Amino acid sequence: MADNWNLIGHEWAVDMLQQQVARGEVRHAYLFCGPPGLGRRTLALRLAQALNCTMPIAAGIPCGTCRDCKQIDSMQHPDLNVIQALDDDGLPKENGTLKVDYVRAVQHSLSLKPYQAKYRVALFLRFQEANDSAANALLKTLEEAPAHAILLLTADTPEQLLPTIVSRCEVLRLRALPISSIESDLLKHGVEIEQSRLLAHISGGRPGYARRLVDDMTLLEKREERLNDLQTLLPASRVEKFAYADKLSKDKEGMRQVILIWLSYWRDVMLRAAGAETPLVNVDRNMEIEFLASRLDLSAARRVVGDLECVLEKMDKNVNSRLLAEVLLLDWPKV
Repeated sequence: MADNWNLIGHEWAVDMLQQQVARGEVRHAYLFCGPPGLGRRTLALRLAQALNCTMPIAAGIPCGTCRDCKQIDSMQHPDLNVIQALDDDGLPKENGTLKVDYVRAVQHSLSLKPYQAKYRVALFLRFQEANDSAANALLKTLEEAPAHAILLLTADTPEQLLPTIVSRCEVLRLRALPISSIESDLLKHGVEIEQSRLLAHISGGRPGYARRLVDDMTLLEKREERLNDLQTLLPASRVEKFAYADKLSKDKEGMRQVILIWLSYWRDVMLRAAGAETPLVNVDRNMEIEFLASRLDLSAARRVVGDLECVLEKMDKNVNSRLLAEVLLLDWPKV
């Protein structure tokens, strides 16, 4: 645990937080930002361990093995509240809605003295999913948090949250790690060389996502299927595109995942069309990408990327999914 809090990358963030814990200068609220799978939640949990470890290796360095550290790592500590969007069955759901009731429930908990640790910690995951009422309730909590309470938030970007919330937090903008770092980590975990290289690139420098790909091979299978669909759709007729759009729009969350896969592919095409030497994400599709980039000019590739980003944004605003999919596919260049 002493080695960078047992994290891959983000050394600057670990160093800063470790120093704050060691000096007793911990802020009452932190916001960890960056794309999913980058290590936002893990870093937040490591900070909670550093704050509440009963057998620290050194000041600000948790042991990772005491009861408190283990309970926090498994998110089962009595003084740790984890708040996130849930589905109708009470299970965590990405791209759901974090409701005001969840925030109000934790407000009471934070007002109480800790059961067994030094601090009560509230971890709000993907807080960009909070509705307006929940965001305003959190703002009140931030303004009135007791000294024994630490609030930790994760979000994709600070711009997704109320400026008044962001201004009351210490903001840590986490960046993607070098592809080589992800590849080395996968090799250490027994993944074969070629597979490590591919997964490191697909992950886009996100260690958590890379490990998810290792643990769930169906994610790679679905990616392969969706990229094959993309190749089929490029020369497809209007009727075929309408049929695909109809099928795609029936599962909103599935459609979001497809758009994200296509977006990574078209960004690769755009980079190659621009002559950039940036490493491709979809390295296993290198020949296809090079061919497509040679047939399109930069403005055409950039327009498709912009259209895909626009679809994601409009999906968040509940614009008709079928209409979005139809317009997107009909506007794709014929190759």
